[in-house]
Amino acid sequence: MMLSLLLLLALSPASPQGTVKKHSEDRNVTSLNPDLDRAPEMTDISVNTSVYQHLLFPAKMKQKRQAFDNKGNVKWQTWNGSLPDGAVSIYNTYVGRFDYVCKHGCHAGFYSHSLGDFCHYPYGDKEYRTGSFDILVNKDDFEIVEWKKGSYGSVPEHAVRTCSSDEVYVGKNEYGLGKVHRRHTALFLPWRGKEYWYKYYEVLTINRDIDSEIISDVRYKTNNAKIIEYPPETMRISSSINNGCNPVTKTVTLSKTVRDEKRWDIHASVSVGVTKTFTAGVPAVASGSIQVSGQFTFDYSNGATHAEDHTHTVEVQVSVPPNHSCKVKMLAYKYDVNIPFTALLTRTYRNTAMKRSHISGTYYSIQTGEVLAVVERCEYLTSAQPCPQKT
Repeated sequence: MMLSLLLLLALSPASPQGTVKKHSEDRNVTSLNPDLDRAPEMTDISVNTSVYQHLLFPAKMKQKRQAFDNKGNVKWQTWNGSLPDGAVSIYNTYVGRFDYVCKHGCHAGFYSHSLGDFCHYPYGDKEYRTGSFDILVNKDDFEIVEWKKGSYGSVPEHAVRTCSSDEVYVGKNEYGLGKVHRRHTALFLPWRGKEYWYKYYEVLTINRDIDSEIISDVRYKTNNAKIIEYPPETMRISSSINNGCNPVTKTVTLSKTVRDEKRWDIHASVSVGVTKTFTAGVPAVASGSIQVSGQFTFDYSNGATHAEDHTHTVEVQVSVPPNHSCKVKMLAYKYDVNIPFTALLTRTYRNTAMKRSHISGTYYSIQTGEVLAVVERCEYLTSAQPCPQKT
C-alpha cells in the first residue's frame, strides 16, 4: 500500500496545485472548465538553463512586433537594458518580488530583475522569454492606474491594450502578470515553461474620472526660436491731392485692424470633456528680437488657440506741391514665429486627487510687427488746370 502511494505521488504534476488547465490560443476556449482554475505550484524561480532552454520566442512571432500608437503618459517603451523611471509594476506576493509589465508583440507578460533582462510571456501552451520587448511606463507617475476585476474575457472601460486591436489587454491575478484575451475569454499566465489560464482576473485600467486640467508655468526656449520675416505687406493706401497753385501740408492718418492668431501645440495627451485652462505669456517680435508679455489665462477646451484683434494706426504729414498727387502707404512687417516651450500640466480628479507632469510643446504665430507710413514720390496731375503765371 505504501509503495502504491509513493508511485501515485511521483506521477502527480510538479507545477500545478492539483489540476491546472493550459490552453493554446489556437483552440476554441469554450471547452475549458472554469472550475479547474487553480494556481501553479510554488517552486524555485531562479533562472535555470535546463528549464528555459526552449523559452525563445517562436519563429512566427519574430515578424509579429506590432506598432501601437500610445498616447498620454502611459506608453510602451522599448527596453534598452535598464529599467526606466515610471515603469508600471506590481508586488507579486506569491513569489515575493516586484514584477514589471512588459510585452513582446501583442503578448503581455512580466519582467523581473532577478530573472535577467527578459520579458516572460505566455503563448500557445508555453512560456517564452525574449530580450527584445517593451516595458510599460507611466511618465511622472501622472496617470492613476487601477486594477479592476474582470472574468470570461470581459474588459472594463479604459483598459490598457497591448496593441492597436481590442483583443489583448494587460491582466493579472494573485499569481502574477499576463494577458487577457477577449476572444479566448481568459487570463493567460506564464509559469516555468508553460502557459496557464484563469477565468477570473484583474485588468489594468487608467482612471479617466477627471475634473479639470491646468497648464501653467510656460517657459519659452527663445534661444531655439525660429523666426521668418516676410516682405513688408501693404495694408492701406491713401492719396493726397493738391489741385491748388500753392503747396499744402496735409496730415494723413491710416488705420487697419488685423487678427493675430496664436497656437500652443502641446506634445502630451490632454483629456476631452473636462474644464481646461491655459496660463502663459505671449511672445512678440520687436526689431527682430522676442519679448514675452505679461501672463493671461484662457479656456483651451477646444484647443490652445488664441486670437486677438489689433488696430494699427500711423500718422504722417505730407507736403504736396501744386497740381500734384502724393501717395501714402501703410506697410506692415509680419513674422512667422516658432518657439519650443516647457510647461506644467496639473490634473485634478473628481475624488480631489491631484497629479502633475512636465510637458513640452511648440508655440506658433504669424504676427504683425512694425507698422510704418511710407510717402511715395508725388506725381504731377496731367488733368490739372494750369496755374496763372506770376508777374
